[in-house]
Amino acid sequence: MSTADFDAARERAGYYGQQRPELVANLPRPLGRVLDLGCGEGGTAAALRAAGATWISGVELHPSAAAAASEVQDETLVGRIEDVLDQLRGPFDTILLYDVLEHLPDPVSVLVALQGQAVPGTRMQISVPNARHWSLFRDLVARGTFGYKDSGHRDVTHLRWFTRADLESLLCETGWTPEPHSHPALHGRHARLHRLTRGGLAEFTFWQWVVLAHRNGDA
Repeated sequence: MSTADFDAARERAGYYGQQRPELVANLPRPLGRVLDLGCGEGGTAAALRAAGATWISGVELHPSAAAAASEVQDETLVGRIEDVLDQLRGPFDTILLYDVLEHLPDPVSVLVALQGQAVPGTRMQISVPNARHWSLFRDLVARGTFGYKDSGHRDVTHLRWFTRADLESLLCETGWTPEPHSHPALHGRHARLHRLTRGGLAEFTFWQWVVLAHRNGDA
């Protein structure tokens, strides 16, 4: 499958339209000026506006998704995050990196550069797939495969993998201080298991990690 066909298939599947209301709900208020990196079609914009965002800027690599995002965001830049950060109308009070870091060849440089788009008190919310999820052990041990897919936990376009410790260490190394971690809403049997174990199996049952961080030195 060509790159164009692959991207078209993702568009049809709604890959670029994710809204992530469960993450927006956990953002500290006020949101102020928001930067959504890897914004896709701007799916988070409605929830951000409802939560009081006064401005939304987005960066998206795929032109067709960015075109859709430009209809609902105040500013949308097309390209690699590394190439367009200095073109944004910052600074920002809230920065979003939803399922982005795992796609970057050099997340360190991006996180360092984001310091220049932040003000005192800026909060950055990051989500990444959990590299310790039980299903990965199952596939490696029982099925003999890493199990790449076209999307989801083991998206074929992922370049990196993070445990919670890896993510928090990366943030500390790049000038950000992780706050007590949160996670997307748990449903059904996973929620029951989480309650029964009092979170003791979280490292293996959480599908992804969501961490809120602020700049080192900011309260």
